[in-house]
Amino acid sequence: MRIGNVDIKGNVVLAPMAGVTDLPFRLLCKENGCGYLYTEMVSAKAIMYNNKNTESLLTVTEGENPIAVQLFGSEPEVMAEAAKRMEERPFDVIDVNMGCPVPKVVNNGEGSALMKNPLLVGRIVEAMANAVKKPVTVKIRAGFDPDNINAPEIARIIQESGGAAVAVHGRTRQQYYSGKADWDVIRRVKENVSIPVIGNGDILTGQDAVRMMEETGCDGVMIGRGARGNPWIFGQINEYLSCGKEMTQPTADEIKSMILKHARMLIDAKGEYTGIREMRKHFAWYTTGMRHASGLRNEVNHVEHFEELEKLCQLLTE
Repeated sequence: MRIGNVDIKGNVVLAPMAGVTDLPFRLLCKENGCGYLYTEMVSAKAIMYNNKNTESLLTVTEGENPIAVQLFGSEPEVMAEAAKRMEERPFDVIDVNMGCPVPKVVNNGEGSALMKNPLLVGRIVEAMANAVKKPVTVKIRAGFDPDNINAPEIARIIQESGGAAVAVHGRTRQQYYSGKADWDVIRRVKENVSIPVIGNGDILTGQDAVRMMEETGCDGVMIGRGARGNPWIFGQINEYLSCGKEMTQPTADEIKSMILKHARMLIDAKGEYTGIREMRKHFAWYTTGMRHASGLRNEVNHVEHFEELEKLCQLLTE
């Protein structure tokens, strides 16, 4: 897959997820076969005001490329200026979030609220594409609600305004993450544009990825919630795409090792206090479906040090 002048090895992509796709998690996904990464979404206004809290969100390391920084906002001039500042950093692509369903974002006219304003979508993409040389891409939803499924129209506007690719989550904003993703919308987007289309929604296995690509014609697949607690999914999908074989699921020992590796990386990046607390949600995702999982998930909420986490992980294999 090629986005603008950026070559992407393979066609399996990690979705941008607030509070999830930080540096340690991205590196784990990359190690396990993810071909293209996104940062967590970053406020364009916060970049303009040099907000110190955004700096950690913008930290990338060698070996993550190709990687996109995802910006959110609704003012074309601000988005263009933020894009200019990001062009100086080691990102390959500048992405725009037009899919976030969270009320505080939507009520500010940002994220998926932009799906209701096609004219503004065009102005934002055009301003950004004219401001930078790096490719500008957009992540959208099927529409804002069931009565306004307009992803094909929005995608066409993105292309005509200079956008280099579009990722489509097959749910409306009203759905959030419930119900079933409508892959037919992704197919219609693909039929409506010539730029690369990345499909997103309900991909949990290699078979799902193949089926989405066959049913929609999309150029790549984006993995979101299916990757939480499961960085192995990228290798599993790659294996299925290349030879039609399902890889074996990770063993309890492999899950335990990954949890501890992830925790060490979080501690290295953010310190033990923050790292361990952020690891609690990841622990819950990693242990879904395992023996004693519910009890261990309650216990991990009281863990404050790495040694305590190690002891808790021992119970996973007993």
